[in-house]
Amino acid sequence: MIRTIVSCSIAAICLVAYGPAQSDQRGVLYRSPRGTTLRLLLDESNVGPEVSMAEMTFPPNIDSGDHTHGATEMFYVISGELEHVVNGKSQILTPGMAGYVKPPDKVRHKTGPTGAKAVAIWVPGEEARRIVSGWKKEP
Repeated sequence: MIRTIVSCSIAAICLVAYGPAQSDQRGVLYRSPRGTTLRLLLDESNVGPEVSMAEMTFPPNIDSGDHTHGATEMFYVISGELEHVVNGKSQILTPGMAGYVKPPDKVRHKTGPTGAKAVAIWVPGEEARRIVSGWKKEP
């Protein structure tokens, strides 16, 4: 399962970087009240509603608190360490590792002193818009 997630993540990144249907923009940047940023790269405006992909940067020492998603959420960690807690079970994700959560599971994202950067993918894609609905759109 993890191999499939990583493969899908890499394929999505390649589509953004090299594919014939690549986006010509660097995405729209949003900032949460706690400082997490989400750069929305693929969404309904360029690939359709089936999937969304973003680059997320989690600041140091952050704790998202328990929450749920209405879609499958997948992470591929690029840098730092992301503690991914699903239904109370914790896994430390380091660069090159992937994690996921499916509805109705409870998830919590935590970082240590270095923070973390990850590629996030949501299927179906409208979940990304729901997440950023309470965040500030950056210039």
